[in-house]
Amino acid sequence: MSVAKTSEISASSSKSFEDAIRSGIKKMAETVHKIEGAWIKEQKVVVDDGEVKSFRVTMKVTFVIK
Repeated sequence: MSVAKTSEISASSSKSFEDAIRSGIKKMAETVHKIEGAWIKEQKVVVDDGEVKSFRVTMKVTFVIK
């Protein structure tokens, strides 16, 4: 029997939403093992002087616990 836990995290990137997702998962994987997947809850851009400066995502990451 497996038990999973979900943690909500936020990540940002100056490149893209995909890069923000990948960097958030990569950072979380440094301390949490057995990540199963993620649900992207929210996407947002930060605009400065009419230019998109960064892409932000809020996601729920699911991982298996012992």
